Amino acid sequence: MAVKKRKAPSWTDIKPVLVNLDQKQLLKLVADLYKFSNENKTFLHTRFSVGEDQLGPYKKIIDECLFFDVFSNKPVQVAKAKKAISSHSKALGDDLGQAELMVYFVECGNSFTLDIGDLYQEYYEALNRMYQRAIVKVLSLPEEQQDEFRQRLKTIMTSSSGIGWGYHDTLAGDYYSAFPDDE
Repeated sequence: MAVKKRKAPSWTDIKPVLVNLDQKQLLKLVADLYKFSNENKTFLHTRFSVGEDQLGPYKKIIDECLFFDVFSNKPVQVAKAKKAISSHSKALGDDLGQAELMVYFVECGNSFTLDIGDLYQEYYEALNRMYQRAIVKVLSLPEEQQDEFRQRLKTIMTSSSGIGWGYHDTLAGDYYSAFPDDE
């Protein structure tokens, strides 16, 4: 006899329940979610522009994941740093903020190598991929918002000249492909 698989609950199961809640019940639910995790707090603060620094919590995560304390016995956490960018995007969808976090991601990873030492090939491949994404995001911004990012991308690329694994060569190729007038 075949065992019938149960479908996992999804948003389509929750939505009809939420539609029937009154304002007080919805407010209580959001309050409970807010208290439940720091990630939820950060999401709500960002979504509703509460606080002075909307990018700060996401930058902190990226920094802790990519420019970590080598004596803490914590590993590099590239996926968690990328998730911070994704979480900010889901909370706000702000292209300028996304560009800032993407460039910051590569700056942190690049600075770690320059200050502490060489890591492994997959680490640099992740930095290269984020650098490529950052370039695409920067180029999608209005021209008056691109200059600062362009300079920061160039600084990352030029400072990486001694780093191996093809990292610098890939950065240089991507940079000069996107900004050929800088050659």
